[in-house]
Amino acid sequence: MQTTVDQLKKGEKGIIITFNLDTIPLKLIEMGCMEGHVIELIQTAPLGDPLYLDMNGTHLAIRKEMAREIVVEIIQN
Repeated sequence: MQTTVDQLKKGEKGIIITFNLDTIPLKLIEMGCMEGHVIELIQTAPLGDPLYLDMNGTHLAIRKEMAREIVVEIIQN
């Protein structure tokens, strides 16, 4: 099932299918935001923004606005 990173639930993992190159910063791409890489939602901030993610072993926080630009295929556990 395809969705965007902002729609993942805590602990859910997905494989990155595509993302918008115009809105994703180069730094995020350098940190592992590439097609085919696994991304997991670790935690959401109390007010829902930002999202704390594990992207190929790199832990980072991104805003929901940016997470909406990353399409993933959910991995069934």
